[in-house]
Amino acid sequence: MSDSTFPRLLADVGGTNVRFASQFMAGGPLAGVASYRCADFATLWDAIQHHLNERGEGRPRSCAIGIATAITGDQVQMTNHHWSFSIEALQRELGAERLLVLNDFTALALSLPALGPSACRQVGGGAAVGGAPLGLVGPGTGLGVSGLLPGAGGEVPIGGEGGHVTLCSSDAEEDAVLKVLQRRFGHVSAERALSGPGLENLYQALAEVRGAQAEALDASAISAAALDGSDPLAEAALAQFCSLLGNVAGNVALTLGARGGVYIGGGIVPRLGDWFDRSRFRERFESKGRFSGYLRAIPTYVVQAGDQAALLGAARALDRAG
Repeated sequence: MSDSTFPRLLADVGGTNVRFASQFMAGGPLAGVASYRCADFATLWDAIQHHLNERGEGRPRSCAIGIATAITGDQVQMTNHHWSFSIEALQRELGAERLLVLNDFTALALSLPALGPSACRQVGGGAAVGGAPLGLVGPGTGLGVSGLLPGAGGEVPIGGEGGHVTLCSSDAEEDAVLKVLQRRFGHVSAERALSGPGLENLYQALAEVRGAQAEALDASAISAAALDGSDPLAEAALAQFCSLLGNVAGNVALTLGARGGVYIGGGIVPRLGDWFDRSRFRERFESKGRFSGYLRAIPTYVVQAGDQAALLGAARALDRAG
């Protein structure tokens, strides 16, 4: 790899926040890590300019952007935010010799082999099989799904939109809640329940099913009320969130044959601490009938270093591009 690719600008663009970092040499640390609210900028280019001016940095020679949407061509439109741009036009504005744009969870997946032991916490049993596929699921502003498959030239990341698969229930109350969401949305994707807005959907729908009074709480307040035990409805909604997440994560493990482990990223689960460990997540992850034993052997991990992991993955994407 030539040093001509440096300095680099790395970006992790979610539906709520955008994070930037710089890298100045091959294998070097991430420098100048900063986070901004997407809502404070009209465009991604405005956010980039603000960051570079704040840091007093010149234009990078190369740039990698992990962004929360499907990348299917030159025109990029975010799923859960209004930003859109042309990759070619952004590269011209940036003045970079190389601009790589990839799905944010593809970037996060690329970071997994490089994360240290302290960056992840195992939930439940199981042991990773070396060289086997890895799975990745992450609720945040939306629901990201990805993974790494073994290949002759190294790991192959998956760029998909698994967060929009159809969500299914496993008990009567979940079924009733999903029927409420179906009336509201038509198609009930996993993201409709397993995201920040999804937790709010679960809270409101569960109140309707139980005939309870729901407060006007956002996802952060629902989580806080559940963790401190001040709102039984919030506790029930968060418990259902963790249960449904276990179901989806188990599906990802089966689909990919992810015997190397399934990782839980995103901004919500790492904040739940051992409350998440005590939830039905792992029970529901393993609860797959004849393949329960297969899943019992697969470890699950919470990614604790999510704020920088996707930036590290973006750097690794540039490394792989040569």
